[in-house]
Amino acid sequence: MANEQTNRVNVLLDSEHATRLRRLADRTHLNPGTLARSLLSSALDAADPDPDSVTALLDAIPGAWDDAQSGLADAAAGRVIPLDSL
Repeated sequence: MANEQTNRVNVLLDSEHATRLRRLADRTHLNPGTLARSLLSSALDAADPDPDSVTALLDAIPGAWDDAQSGLADAAAGRVIPLDSL
């Protein structure tokens, strides 16, 4: 693990999940970020990479299909910001 590369990921939580995370962190005497990192790592380790499982997981995200379709429509209409402009 000495040469293990890490990557930063920003996750936005709705107020309900943010409150749950803060309460759990308080009960376990951990920083919410540390707890979130551990929970996410555990969830990723347990995730089944089978395409059917991934599809079911994505289908369970409220509004995901509509958001994806909206993004595709924006891209097709040129309503995008080029990456080199960021």
